[in-house]
Order: sequence, then structure tokens, then C-alpha cells
Amino acid sequence: MNIQNARILLTGATGGIGQALAIELASHGAHLALVGRHPGKLQELLHTLSGMPGERISIVADLENPNAAQGVVDAAVQQLGGIDILINNAALFDLAPIVEISRKSFDTLFSINVAGTLFTLQAAAKSMIARGRGGKIINMASQAGRRGEALVAVYCASKAAVISLTQSAGLDLIKHGINVNAIAPGVVDGEHWDGVDALFAKYENRPIGEKKRLVGQDVPFGRMGTADDLLGMAIFLATPEADYIVAQTYNVDGGNWMS
Repeated sequence: MNIQNARILLTGATGGIGQALAIELASHGAHLALVGRHPGKLQELLHTLSGMPGERISIVADLENPNAAQGVVDAAVQQLGGIDILINNAALFDLAPIVEISRKSFDTLFSINVAGTLFTLQAAAKSMIARGRGGKIINMASQAGRRGEALVAVYCASKAAVISLTQSAGLDLIKHGINVNAIAPGVVDGEHWDGVDALFAKYENRPIGEKKRLVGQDVPFGRMGTADDLLGMAIFLATPEADYIVAQTYNVDGGNWMS
């Protein structure tokens, strides 16, 4: 599965999944435009990738800003010479009971998880269409988008929207040779789970650490996922081997959800 010299735009590059993706993509010799909100973290990532094959640039942007997506794509096209593959990985998480959901939380999650995904996809697709060489777009969904969860209504709804956008965009863009698909991770361990666990502890009156233990225990595979568990699917969907796959969302979740 060859992506050597592919020009890849990766959003959410400085989080746990994003960093793992960046390292894996660089190891395959891809050229990367890495997008994140924090300049310091982007510089740390560039340092981690130094010495690996391929060209790399960093783009500081906050996809909550409605004008950010086009600027990110323009910068990647200008500095890399085009975009062959977009990986829409930027996302935020929050939870609260229905009666405590704030408009600010709703707006923030939908601005980044849904609007950020859609308009980055749109800007990248326009660039790919103009070049006339097709491309691959991979959205990061979630098992949370497959069902509702009592305390996670907004995040679940935002990821359900990502799955739906993947279907619609996939059907619309395949005529241009652009494959749009998505990955739905299950529960992925990482530093963000400290915050997630604390929120569950607050609303479910649990001791710190208990929710994380129970969630991992309930995965049929026997443990929580890791960022590395997602890499094989991401690489596959980026390659010509996946050319006949259109508008699909693949569960990579240790058996948590079957669809």
C-alpha cells in the first residue's frame, strides 16, 4: 500500500491520534501539511518527524473559525503544490446531562466536529477537482455517532453528522474520482481520557479512574484502543487499493459496535 510522495493534509495533527497518524504517514514517505491550534505543539511534532522522509509544513489554525478551512487548504496547496489526501481528524469532546448542555458547548463542538469537517472537505475537494486527478478524503467519525449516549448527546450528534456527511459527500464527489470515507474509532486511550474520565466521575458520581477501567473492560477485544490501532485503516483508505470504496464508515473499535 504505497503513499510515498502523496501530499497529505492532516488536521488535528497534535492530538494523540493526529500525532500517531503523522508519524505513520511520514514513515511511508508522504509529504505532510500538519494543522493544529498550538504553534508549540506543532513545532514539537515537526521535531519528532525530523530525519524521516518527505516534506513537512505546519499550519496554525483553529477550525472553530468559519474562515479557517479555506485558509488551511490554500496554505497546503501553495506550500506542497497540491493535496492528494485529506484526513479530517480535528475534533473536540464534551459531555453533560441534557438539562445542563450549554449553547457554548454545542456551538463549539458543531463548529469544529461538523462545520470544520465539512468546510475543510469542501475546500480540499474544490482543489482536487480543479487539478483533475481525484483524491482521497478520510473523515474521523466515532462509535458515538452510531448511537446515542445519555451524557454525550452533543458529541454523539456531531459524529453522527460526520457519518452522514461522509455518505453524502462520497456519493457526490466520486464522479470526480474523489473517494470520501470515514473511520469510526471506539474508545481510544490517551491523555484526553483523563478529562473524559473526570467528567464521567462528576456526573455519574464515580471515583476517578473507574469509568475508564469499566469502559476498557467492556470492549470485546479486552482493552481500550490505541491511536496505533487506527493506522492500518487510515493508510488503506488513502491508497489505490481502496479506490472502489465509496461513502463508507469503518468501525475500528475492538468489536464494540457491529454495523
